[in-house]
Amino acid sequence: MSLPVELIPETLPRAQPLPKQDNQTDVLIVGAGPTGLACAIEAQKAGFKALILDKGCLVNSIFHYPTNMTFFTTPELLEVGDIPFTSSLVKPTRLEALEYYRRAAQHYDLQICQYHWVKTINGKDGNFHVASTDRQGHIHDCSARKIVVATGYYDLPNLIGVPGEDLPKVFHYYREPHPYFDNDVVVVGGKNSAAEAALDLWRHGARVTMVYRGSQIHPNVKYWVRPDVENRIKSGEITAYFNSRVLEIGPDFVVLDTPNGSQRLDNDFLFALTGYHPDYDFLTSIGIELSTDQCRPVCDPVTLESNIPGVYVAGVIVAGSRTSEIFIENGRFHGKQIAAHLRQIMRPGATGPVGLTGN
Repeated sequence: MSLPVELIPETLPRAQPLPKQDNQTDVLIVGAGPTGLACAIEAQKAGFKALILDKGCLVNSIFHYPTNMTFFTTPELLEVGDIPFTSSLVKPTRLEALEYYRRAAQHYDLQICQYHWVKTINGKDGNFHVASTDRQGHIHDCSARKIVVATGYYDLPNLIGVPGEDLPKVFHYYREPHPYFDNDVVVVGGKNSAAEAALDLWRHGARVTMVYRGSQIHPNVKYWVRPDVENRIKSGEITAYFNSRVLEIGPDFVVLDTPNGSQRLDNDFLFALTGYHPDYDFLTSIGIELSTDQCRPVCDPVTLESNIPGVYVAGVIVAGSRTSEIFIENGRFHGKQIAAHLRQIMRPGATGPVGLTGN
């Protein structure tokens, strides 16, 4: 029987405990991307118990890449834990990468709590307290001796900040072209993501317009993509507005600021592929200091320990706003740097923290 409204407490009790798991850990890693996996693998090799929490699925960022994406790099440069990455192509696909990282996680029997969103990290070196929530809203508390933050940057897009950006027709991620056949689609941006999306959409029957603040397609676009998109623009198959920006997005139109003045275009969908950035608010909530110019976390360049003793940073977040400096290829080695420091300062098998529990 339901309680009368006046008897329902204003503050609801915390969720009841879930079945307790054997999640005692020495090192808690926030983020289950390739760098987070590498950190957990290297910590285990050094004799420490490691636990990974991620608000999404395993390698969540790669999962959200375009469905048919091909990596710019070769398979061996994506490897973690000395597990060979075999591919049928010179450059691996997204699907092959997803399979590879699943296999790596299984091989090392990594302890990963997917869909656990870390909300707070408190405490001090040797005794950190971490609170996370799962998909049902249950709150989980965990303690750890050391923390590694490897949260990447792909979850937070760089907004263009114009009226209408919150319309349902606007996307900051591109997956596949089929839903946009025979539609007017604007792609904002001129780097790899925008160029590849524009080509894929055009090849599958969309009417594509690119809008970019630069004077031409960015010179760092993949060498096999850049001439392709430039030729499509030259032939008029893809319309491009350079030195331009979006002023307003409407339900069936978009307004541009161009060198020739304001332009209003018919529009059904818009992809704002203008890049992404790390979760700076989360980093500062832990107490990590960021540089004023590039928002780089203050850390030891060798050990990657931040200004907070016992809290390490790994992967692309080490580069702050310069997200193009660190990729899987070099971020995967951060696990070895951190593990080397842990070997020096921690004793495997020492009294560890409390395991992950639901409360």
